[in-house]
Amino acid sequence: MSDPVRAQYAAYPYPARDPADERKRLIVGSPSHILEINHYIFGGRRDFASPFRALFAGGGTGDGTIMLAQQLAEIGAPAEIVHLDPSAAAQGIAAARAKIRGLENIRFQPGSIEELESLSLGAFDYIDCCGVLHHLEHPAAGLAILARALAPGGGLGLMVYGALGRTGVYQAQTILRMLNDLGEPAAPRLDLARRLLKQLPPTNWLVRNPFVGDHLQGGEAGLYDLLLHERDRAFTVPELSALVASTGLSVVSLIEPARYMPETYLQDPVLLERVRRLAAIERAALAELIAGDQKVHVAYLVPSERAAEAKATIAPELIPVLREGDGVTLARGLKPGEPLKIVFGPATLSFPLPRRALPILSQIDGRRSVGALRDAVAQAGLAMSQSEFDRDFAGLYSVFNGINYLFLSERAIQVSQSASARPSKRI
Repeated sequence: MSDPVRAQYAAYPYPARDPADERKRLIVGSPSHILEINHYIFGGRRDFASPFRALFAGGGTGDGTIMLAQQLAEIGAPAEIVHLDPSAAAQGIAAARAKIRGLENIRFQPGSIEELESLSLGAFDYIDCCGVLHHLEHPAAGLAILARALAPGGGLGLMVYGALGRTGVYQAQTILRMLNDLGEPAAPRLDLARRLLKQLPPTNWLVRNPFVGDHLQGGEAGLYDLLLHERDRAFTVPELSALVASTGLSVVSLIEPARYMPETYLQDPVLLERVRRLAAIERAALAELIAGDQKVHVAYLVPSERAAEAKATIAPELIPVLREGDGVTLARGLKPGEPLKIVFGPATLSFPLPRRALPILSQIDGRRSVGALRDAVAQAGLAMSQSEFDRDFAGLYSVFNGINYLFLSERAIQVSQSASARPSKRI
């Protein structure tokens, strides 16, 4: 990173965090939740009893690092997490958070992605790069460095800014560049930004954008990061796909998968017939254009030769694992025959469920395999043929995996849950 970017994060560690809050909550989100990593990188079959190494490349104040370190510690995994960041201030906040939690599986390493190969840190089973590539002068070069640091069979969790959902941000950045004096210190630049926000008319694109809020709720660090950043770009789905492909990697999945499916938004059969003609990445690009609300893109990546095998698929021996809660409670909160309704920002999306979805859902406990679920449903009083179960479970799985709530694992994984949403750069 250039000196101005380093200086920014030294002065305004991002996102702003109070280490004392670790005593009352765990921030969870994407990428880098252990269930997601296992599902999208290791086909659901990772044995975390084996040594596991993870790198957080640009780990900032530690949201993702703390989440994964806590989850690995809870299951007793012999793991090492390397938290790499050029900001001593951000490192200090992350280290203080880890100390309060008593986490001993994190190594704090000063440095940037560009310096990674000179640090001789070894290879990693998993790499998180959340909110960093879009601040690099050469994002493809940075991603290529990370790809070379992967151990065989490993993969990455990535987050970059989404262009459409940040409409208005870059126009506001341009306004402030026009008004700021060259080389002006941070304090007067922040003052100018606050004054501008008070004067923007309701027609301004930033004012009209309900998807971004760091300038309103993120304190000085959030305001500076959103509107005064020294280097900041965003990606459309095709641009992200091209970036990933240029480094020999492939996108396994975008998160949440359903938000990148045109079928989530379209019901007209004529339109859907045209959608089916498109390649997978074209369908994701179309969904982005239709929804217009993706302010970030979260993706799991693996080397292209592993793309076909990386994501878990339904198999009798794999265990359905819910991200939060239990199947009984979820099933009780739904009415038979009614669709599942999920709120994404200002939009409420509706997902039809199979006829027998609720009895199946009520038997998902994070321990039973797919194969054992049918017997459990039958013992609960609902007989169904194997083909009926397979069809309805597949439909249930498609909906709940699509909203990033249900995963598959060869082994039971029970970790801390939190209702806290991932703020700012990690959703």
